Amino acid sequence: MNTENVVKHLRVLWRTDRIIADIRLRHLLIGLGLRAFAALVAAFGLLMLELAAYFALVQIWSAIAAAAILGAVNFAIAAAIFIIAGRAPSGRDIELAGEIHDASIEALQLEARALQAQVSGAVHHPLSTIVPVLVPLIAIIVKNLRSTAGTSAKTSGKTSTAAGSAEARS
Repeated sequence: MNTENVVKHLRVLWRTDRIIADIRLRHLLIGLGLRAFAALVAAFGLLMLELAAYFALVQIWSAIAAAAILGAVNFAIAAAIFIIAGRAPSGRDIELAGEIHDASIEALQLEARALQAQVSGAVHHPLSTIVPVLVPLIAIIVKNLRSTAGTSAKTSGKTSTAAGSAEARS
């Protein structure tokens, strides 16, 4: 188990989740904007139909037909906008992000299995996991002891020489 791999996989997982959320949010915002525009066009169509009904009462044929046709066209445009707004997001982006997400999850599961194997191995054979750590540690301790012994020998040699010269003077 390598902590760098775990961190790398977690970053990839976080980024793919962020990309998926961004794609879905963009789709929702565009869909909402288009639906609002479609609602505006539908309201204008309803206004035209109401205007057509008014003209039906005032005049019998020419203005009525024009307003009714405009109202029907506005409703058709609004329906087309609703259909466009309701379509699914780009499949390639979501599929790619989903594949990366799944690969990252699989890699994290593999790292978790490796950690579980290490922990179970350490529980069953504790010395096998401690020895690789102890060997470099023992080498460092021996090196420090040698350097400390060499330094103390030099220091004690200087003090005995200084003590010997002090005795010679007296």
